[in-house]
Amino acid sequence: MSRRILLVSLAAALALAGCKKPQPAKAAPAEQSRAVSVVRVEPHAIQGALAASGDLTPREEAAVLPEVTGYRVASVLADVGQFVKKGQVLVRLDPTLIEAQIAQAQAQYEQAQDQANRVKGLDNQGVLSQEQIEQRRIQARVTAAQLRDLKTRYAKMNVTAPVSGLILEKTVRPGDLSAGGATPWFRLARDGEIELQAQLSEDDLAKIRPGQAAQVSLPSGAVVNGQVRLISPQVDPQTKLGFVRVRLPVRPDIRSGGFARAVFNDATGTAPAVPDTAVSYDADGASVMVVGDDNKLKRVAVQTGQRGGGWVQLMKGPPVGTRIVRAAGTLLLEGDTVKPVEGAQALAAPAAAGPRK
Repeated sequence: MSRRILLVSLAAALALAGCKKPQPAKAAPAEQSRAVSVVRVEPHAIQGALAASGDLTPREEAAVLPEVTGYRVASVLADVGQFVKKGQVLVRLDPTLIEAQIAQAQAQYEQAQDQANRVKGLDNQGVLSQEQIEQRRIQARVTAAQLRDLKTRYAKMNVTAPVSGLILEKTVRPGDLSAGGATPWFRLARDGEIELQAQLSEDDLAKIRPGQAAQVSLPSGAVVNGQVRLISPQVDPQTKLGFVRVRLPVRPDIRSGGFARAVFNDATGTAPAVPDTAVSYDADGASVMVVGDDNKLKRVAVQTGQRGGGWVQLMKGPPVGTRIVRAAGTLLLEGDTVKPVEGAQALAAPAAAGPRK
């Protein structure tokens, strides 16, 4: 009986041993790596928006000063904010003094001219010496010149606008004495044109071109269309900033000395860039997943710049030529080993082979 039990137990043990499946061989780490689409950081032309701000300033400024000195201001005929035309009288000076001077000079001229006429034909006649004759003629010419000078001054008693434009500033008052100095009586914005002088870095200046359109936000909140007229030929050696001049329409709410902001929507520049899908954002900021030489992943923080055409500029980040994961949204962790796929194969391959388990 015990022998029969022993045989039955041995048969059962052999049957159970036959039912066990063989353990699969453990896969090598390289075989477990996921295929991941990668791209390289490379220079790329990015077309996008570029913003800059600055002061509103006249395109061309004209100063008005009296051309004669020593005369009182009789009346001021223009004021700040007024648009004046070229040649329009802005200030009248009191002509009383110069009118008296002209009357005296006129009498002296007539007397000298009469004396000169009396010696006509008397050269070398012995009636008067040749020196006396020449002296009368010289005196006639001197008094004529003095009279012309006073009449010219008299014509300048009306101070006129040198150009057509908008009066920005006025410093003259009735009763003031005209005198030579550096302070103008009026400052004019020629033709009323006010421009935006926007400050830009040296790199951003290279993205702007003459004739480029810009949208300019005014202090009032209004937005007007502008156009780049001039790009600074140099940058400040200290600040490394240059400027662009943006032509604006002539409007009463565009005031010189104000502050405005321009957006250049079609600014184009070449800079290190990656597809925008490669950048992820979290509480720590923007980052990309770099594939090292050992095919291991490392998260690297970046600072992004302009965007356009599916690309984003890297202001700070890995150098040009670095491999990064094309799709930042895939479930990959720092330290993972991957099978990088780039080039034409990367476009056909998925960003990562299957979900992470």
